[in-house]
Order: sequence, then C-alpha cells, then structure tokens
Amino acid sequence: MNPGYAGRSELPDNLKALFRTVAMMVPDYAMISEIILYSFGYLKARECAQKIVATYKLCSEQLSSQDHYDYGMRAVIAVLRAAGNLKRAYSDEDEYVLMLRSIIDVNLCKFLSQDIPLFNGIVSDLFPGVVLPEPDYTHLTRHITENCTKENLQPTAYFLRKTIQLFEMIVVRHGLMIVGQSFSGKTCSYRMLARALTDMKAAGIAGPIMETVEIFCLNPKSITMGQLYGQFDMVSHEWSDGVLAVLFRNAASDPSPNRKWIMFDGPVDAIWIENMNTVLDDNKKLCLMNSEIIQMSASMSMIFECADLAVASPATVSRCANSASGTQAAYARWPSVLPPSLSPSYPPPSPVWQPLTG
Repeated sequence: MNPGYAGRSELPDNLKALFRTVAMMVPDYAMISEIILYSFGYLKARECAQKIVATYKLCSEQLSSQDHYDYGMRAVIAVLRAAGNLKRAYSDEDEYVLMLRSIIDVNLCKFLSQDIPLFNGIVSDLFPGVVLPEPDYTHLTRHITENCTKENLQPTAYFLRKTIQLFEMIVVRHGLMIVGQSFSGKTCSYRMLARALTDMKAAGIAGPIMETVEIFCLNPKSITMGQLYGQFDMVSHEWSDGVLAVLFRNAASDPSPNRKWIMFDGPVDAIWIENMNTVLDDNKKLCLMNSEIIQMSASMSMIFECADLAVASPATVSRCANSASGTQAAYARWPSVLPPSLSPSYPPPSPVWQPLTG
C-alpha cells in the first residue's frame, strides 16, 4: 500500500477509484507518552514525556543521517516499555534517573561513534544534575570474558560494551538488528553473550533472560522466498513448509523456558523481510501463505545480522532495535595458537651464510 520503496506496489487505478481521500495528522507523542507513563506509576509523567519527545527531536536535527536511525513512535514506545520495566524493578528510585536510563539503554547502542558525544550532550542538557548509577553487570562481564578466553578472543572494553548493549536490547525488544561490516565482531558478540547467559543459568545466577540459549541460524538470501516461508506446488497445489516456517513453529511450540534466538545471517532487503512485519510489531505472529498463523512465544527473539540497512524499508527499521558494531573489536585469536617458533618473542634465526672477511 505504500509504493515508495521495494516490496510494496501501487494500487491499480480501477481499485484506487473505490477509495476516498482522508486527512491524516501527526500523533501527539507527548500526550501518548504521558498517558502510558501514568499507567506505569510515574508521578512526573508529563515532564518525562516532554523530555522523551525533546530528545528525539534534537537527535533528528543534530545527529547524522543513517539508515538504521529511527525516531518515530515505535522508538518512543521502546523507551516507555523500558521505563515501565525499570519502574517496576526500582519503584523508589528517582523518576528522572529511570527515564534517563531508559533513553540511554534503548538508543545508545545504535548510534555511531561520531554521534555518541552529541547524544550525550543532548541528554545532559535535558537532564541537568542527574547522575546515573553504574549498572551491576559483574557476573555477566565475568562470564563473557571467560568465554572469550576459551575461544581465544580478546575481550576489549569496546567488545564488552557492545555485547552488554546487545543484552540490554534483547531484554526490551523481541526483534533487533546487529549492523556492522565484516570483521566488526557481530557474530562473536552474540555467540559470547549466548554462552555467557547459558553459563549463568547453570551457575544459578538469577536475572532477566538468564536462561539457556538456543540459536537457530539461517541465511535468508541463500534460498528462494518459497523455500524460506513455504510455497504451494505448481502442479498438485500441495503446501510445503519453508525453512523459517519450520524453525519458527518448532521454537514457538517448545514449552521449555530456554531462550530461542532465530538468527538471520545475511543481507536485509525489502523483498523478503516485508513478510516479517507482523512478527516484528506487537502482534508477534508469522502469517504464511496457507493461512496458517504462528504465534511467537515470549522466550523467542528475532535477530538480524547484516552489514547495512540501505535497502530496508522504513517500516522494518522502525520495528527493530538496532545495535551498531564498529571495527574496534580487536581479536587476538591466532597469536595465542601459533607455534612458539612463530611468536614475536622467539629469537630470529641465525643467517645461513656468513660474509667472508679479509
């Protein structure tokens, strides 16, 4: 219905003539946010709602323009959802502290390095004098570091920070995208996080989504649309399930509390991901061509690992949380497994021949 980008088509003229023009207006984000915050128990709901709207307005004006940046209503709802979770967990905490924590947790991970100082300046101006307490990620950081050591990865401060931001995104959103070029640490980040959560569950450490993680990985661009979602046979009209339909059904029907991450490791384009819109919004339902509707369970997460979102539709970008990975994730994988003769500290070999001296 929105013909501005790929994956959508124009209505034919004979059908378009049956519709009448209607007037649309921009929703009042501040009023919607204020009502939702009041329902969460915030006493300073009006002031907090105005700060949310001002934050996104200033970000849209001052920050760089990127494909994965979104400042629409879904981004506001994500902040409100995080604020509600924090209010329930810390009911006696200052509400400005909770709101600032929600804004930072939801938005900081998607900004590029050159935009982070600008974003920090915006929130410091809107929340003057508000000091955030450091979140306690001691156990999570320790288990991520241990798993990095097992895999001969270097747990740099940047890598740990992006992995913890990925964890914070999975807590508040069921659909998210890890955006970054090759060798930026996207795969290692979510794998180390999955292993850390599994180890913490085995150790009996309580916390949000501290469960055993099962990862179902597929490349959506390596197969056709019919093989991905399912298709009818052209001759017999018999339905055959696609790869995603089978994985999604198995994960949704699994009654265990284990976390199920369905990983889409491949380029994101508007052709195949448009069918995921009903999964990524609040419906959380996968609708197939054979009229089957599969409800997503609470323990599932849809994660997309891609290099960029240049051809993704605005509808898809607004439905997902975004975590940007840079190239600062340094790896010391191979030096630790090389033989001693190839290590930098090994003495150089003596020359094969010596020059003759008179």
